[in-house]
Amino acid sequence: MAGSGRLLGLLAHLALILGVVVMVLPVYLAFIASTHSGGDFLSGRIGLLPGSLLLENYRTALFTGSSTQGFPPVGGMLLNSFVMAMAIALGKIAISLLSAFAVCYFRFPLRQTAFWLIFITLMLPVEVRILPTFQVVADLSLLNSYGGLTLPLIASATATFLFRQVFMTIPDELTEAALIDGAGPLRFFWHVLLPLSRTNIAALFVILFIYGWNQYLWPLLVTTDTRYYTIVMGIQRLAAAAVEADPVWHLVMATAILAMLPPILVIALMQNLFVRGLTETEK
Repeated sequence: MAGSGRLLGLLAHLALILGVVVMVLPVYLAFIASTHSGGDFLSGRIGLLPGSLLLENYRTALFTGSSTQGFPPVGGMLLNSFVMAMAIALGKIAISLLSAFAVCYFRFPLRQTAFWLIFITLMLPVEVRILPTFQVVADLSLLNSYGGLTLPLIASATATFLFRQVFMTIPDELTEAALIDGAGPLRFFWHVLLPLSRTNIAALFVILFIYGWNQYLWPLLVTTDTRYYTIVMGIQRLAAAAVEADPVWHLVMATAILAMLPPILVIALMQNLFVRGLTETEK
């Protein structure tokens, strides 16, 4: 029995290692391609080791681009994506915390109806309501602006539902003790609810940051000015330029690697809080 258990454990580890290799290999090949010249990429001579153009290619992709090949610098695109992802993540969390707080701790007419109306919006993703949303943004003169990129994506029924469930697990005795100590609603929210929701906020922040970072369709619709291009839509435009112009696939691969770094950094920095926020069941 012990031998069969060790064999099963070994097979499980081998399967996990194989899965990691399958997932990481394309990323590794993209990184290797970003360190060679465009001609080496197209000829298939890049090999499995980094080339000598690592710093040059990444410096070109970030700061200078290639005007002769229609390849703009992507440093501004990375900044736009970062601003968009942060605004969406922080905005969604702030609005969802306040709306969940109101639904859970305040008694007002049609309170449950208001919550279910928020919850029903889960059935209407951005792609379904994209035309009326675009019309509203255009009427408010928010095209080609950070407001147009972020405001329509800030409200979140999912985050409201999550924080409502978190608040419902907090004992009523804690609320009563805060009231006896003279804490008002905002003080109770700031000094009691927020600290108890810290891990959930962190987990949701990671998810929402990646959600905002990976947005493609909405930025493609509301931006025609290159100053507001995001990195995800930029990759598509750069790939199209690479097909039509001289080979710049090494710069496209460098851009793809750069686009992966901020989400990876956020996950790495918040990994412990992220896991705890997804696994904690009691407060």
